[in-house]
Amino acid sequence: MSEELTGFAYLVAAVCFILALRGLSSPETARRGNALGVIGMVIAIGTTLANPNILSFNLIIVGVLIGGAIGTVVAVKIEMTALPQLVAAFHSLVGLAAVFVAAAAFFAPEAYGIGQAGNIHAGSLIEMSLGTAIGAITFSGSIIAFAKLQGIMSGAPLIFPGQHALNAILGITLVALIVWLVVSNSDTAFVAIVVLALVIGFLLIVPIGGADMPVVVSMLNSYSGWAAAGIGFTLSNTALIVTGALVGSSGAILSYIMCKGMNRSIFNVLLGGFGGEVAGPAGAGAGDRTVKSGSGDDAAFIMKNSSKVIIVPGYGMAVAQAQHALREMGDVLKAEGVDVSYAIHPVAGRMPGHMNVLLAEANVPYDDVFELEEINHEFSSADVAFVIGANDVTNPAAKTDPTSAIYGMPILDVEKAKTVLFIKRSMASGYAGVDNELFFAPNTMMLFGDAKKMTEEIVQALG
Repeated sequence: MSEELTGFAYLVAAVCFILALRGLSSPETARRGNALGVIGMVIAIGTTLANPNILSFNLIIVGVLIGGAIGTVVAVKIEMTALPQLVAAFHSLVGLAAVFVAAAAFFAPEAYGIGQAGNIHAGSLIEMSLGTAIGAITFSGSIIAFAKLQGIMSGAPLIFPGQHALNAILGITLVALIVWLVVSNSDTAFVAIVVLALVIGFLLIVPIGGADMPVVVSMLNSYSGWAAAGIGFTLSNTALIVTGALVGSSGAILSYIMCKGMNRSIFNVLLGGFGGEVAGPAGAGAGDRTVKSGSGDDAAFIMKNSSKVIIVPGYGMAVAQAQHALREMGDVLKAEGVDVSYAIHPVAGRMPGHMNVLLAEANVPYDDVFELEEINHEFSSADVAFVIGANDVTNPAAKTDPTSAIYGMPILDVEKAKTVLFIKRSMASGYAGVDNELFFAPNTMMLFGDAKKMTEEIVQALG
């Protein structure tokens, strides 16, 4: 393939990627955006494979078959509740791939046209070292995020004295190693960059608590993009540069938006960490406080005689796979003349858009789903706020308790509704480890049990 045709094909792929991001910005156009992304990737891969400098397709074919087989199995078997940790795991692979490509370019520079061993062009070394460092940070950081989301590690932040000073020293040392690599072409410097970056990735994520996991997933996505872009410059691959820059910038913007939605500084989230299991034991203080509980029949009676119901889904809904039963409940209520809408908090679930994906899977109408800013003022006029598995994002302590780990985070004002129906298995605290004051509010009725089973009981009672 000629150089001009290759450039044109990469341009078409880049346009497809841009349109894909545009499509993914709305649930209504997400399928088209996803399709455009696939088309763009097929064009980019096909164009790269048409490069006349490729000596053998044997290893490429083997890699495609192995990776494709693993990807197919994962796509078929993965549960929606495991998507956050799956995304974190995939981010780790992107980071690791960047490190491997950089290592190949460093130890065999002639194959990439960037110089000879021991005499690589300075510009290429800078690009290579940045891609390597970001890739290694992405790899180890994503592994920690996966372990926390999967429950292998505690969601509590791991904080120790002098942590920030240590991170600063390691960061400065990493910059010094990059300078050393550029000046000396030293193998030792390259290996040291990889090792130190892996350590930094670990130290950046362990102090971040469970309440911040959606931001972590988004930021690691951004890191993986920048790692790919850095390696793209080393390989002089336009598609990789454009794709990495798009992923990196969009991930960074999303992380900023989510931090703004939590009223947090993005630097505090990434470097300081907050949240996690920092509160007292789950349900502490419940012994001397009154909690009202009810049944599916009680909830059905209240909602059937309401004029406006706002549904607030959370991770508990995802775990129970209750989205289909929830949509059925909404349809029955609508048939009874009830105004039904859904309120989505920016960090509900374990990754950006988690609740939106689940509701879309259940064919909940897009027009019924609203973000926090759009619907928060509606709770004061709602007869019922139906909370299904959402905890931290409805906790009034975020507004009233300066000592709380989630203080300052904007929440859904469900407590302003006339009645709050709260489905939960127990009085246990949420992922941030903070007891929810809403459980004890006089207008709250707790519906203890599995979210799917309880919702199905409500649907049956409504019928």
